Amino acid sequence: MKNILVLGGVSYNMMIYLEQFPPPQPQTVFSQGFHETIGSTGAGKALNLARLGFDVTLHGMIGEDEYGRKIRSHFAATNINFLTDIDPAGTKRHVNLMDANGRRISIFISYGTHEPDVDWVRLEPHIAQADLVALNIVNYCRHAIPLIKKHGQEIWCDIHTYDGQEAYHQEFIDAADVLFFSSEAMPDYGAFMQRQIADGKKLVVATHGKDGSTTLTAANQWIETPILPAYDAAKVDTNGAGDAIFAGVLAGYANRLPVEKCLQWGTIAAGLCVTAPELAHPNLSQDLIRAAHRQYYE
Repeated sequence: MKNILVLGGVSYNMMIYLEQFPPPQPQTVFSQGFHETIGSTGAGKALNLARLGFDVTLHGMIGEDEYGRKIRSHFAATNINFLTDIDPAGTKRHVNLMDANGRRISIFISYGTHEPDVDWVRLEPHIAQADLVALNIVNYCRHAIPLIKKHGQEIWCDIHTYDGQEAYHQEFIDAADVLFFSSEAMPDYGAFMQRQIADGKKLVVATHGKDGSTTLTAANQWIETPILPAYDAAKVDTNGAGDAIFAGVLAGYANRLPVEKCLQWGTIAAGLCVTAPELAHPNLSQDLIRAAHRQYYE
């Protein structure tokens, strides 16, 4: 199975579950539950990819603090090769408010350093050995792009809720061979996807939450993939769903499946993810996805 390097995106989060978001006024709110866990997009991708059988190396910035130690401990119990550099600002932390519809308000309470010191000499051999790089839009990761291009590795990038204009994302967009994004802030997502394919992308995937996903291939084939209602009905926590669809599509791609089936694999992985409280379903595997594919698509 392919060797995947995941760059950036590790935090330790508090998840708070509410029936509905409170109005913006002073009040007392009672949660329906809470827990603390590892979070952020690099962790989500790495955990899903590892459970799908990839050899995964994850690089992330953590602090020399309690939360950094918890993250190290979490990854020590997996088969993920977790590489770190120390952020003097401490480990990133978010408080995520989740409502009953799966919507999220994410409050960043510890941000990390915008331009941290990273040992790129130590990381370059991992870049050179990777079959593919999952590049996350954490600011320091943009400095990896010249090294990735130097070694000719394919870049898969998730730019999340992009509005089509924010300059911060452009360097990541330009570098990507395969691009994922959420259409939430971009009503005219189709035109953006067409421009990306015209610029040489191999695949562009727009996710729409409960409305599934839209994909455009390099052959200008449009693919609409709805969500699977059975998973939505069993929804527990939507965090990590975007990372799971990314990982499922990548797993299909690594197995040289047709693009439509790759998207179905991603949809199953995301569906499984939302039925569990962590970033990846505990039983996720390629065998589980194949069984679900026979059940829902064949």
